[in-house]
Amino acid sequence: MKFSDILKSKREALGLTQQALADQIYVTRQTVSRWENDLAYPNLDTLIELS
Repeated sequence: MKFSDILKSKREALGLTQQALADQIYVTRQTVSRWENDLAYPNLDTLIELS
């Protein structure tokens, strides 16, 4: 399973919108969208926050 699929499924399981997740980890909604569409990946510090 790809990172993008895991991120989206976990976000949806928690009932979070892309905007709500972005607000929690201090990034933009567009950044979360790029992660979920395999256009970019978070840096290591952000991965730690996501975990």
